[in-house]
Amino acid sequence: VSLVESGGGSVQPGGSLRLSCTAFGFTLDYYLIAWFCQAPGKEREGVPCISSGDGITLLADSVKGRFTVSRDNGKNTVYLQMNNLRPGGTAVYYCATDSLSICRSLGSSYDHWGQGTQITVSS
Repeated sequence: VSLVESGGGSVQPGGSLRLSCTAFGFTLDYYLIAWFCQAPGKEREGVPCISSGDGITLLADSVKGRFTVSRDNGKNTVYLQMNNLRPGGTAVYYCATDSLSICRSLGSSYDHWGQGTQITVSS
């Protein structure tokens, strides 16, 4: 069971990026995927999460109206669309999963994590 994130890079404030989280070794259809970010010197924080039934839960108010999450089961991939990225938004983004029935904001609730992908927001 592994998750691999991709799509990170550098973007100016106000810009957009789409991250991908691809699953290997299991079928993503039946699992929720949560996205977390960790800024330098800060705790890992949940952003959006998508359930197996495609319900979306925002794990942080700060991303409301800016971030959304979707899945393509045919590609075994979940996407995080990030719009209007803010200055200070530089962080490593991770996707995570577990056999949970509902999305949880606590990182310790998840046993399976990707390696992370770096986002740098800078003018």
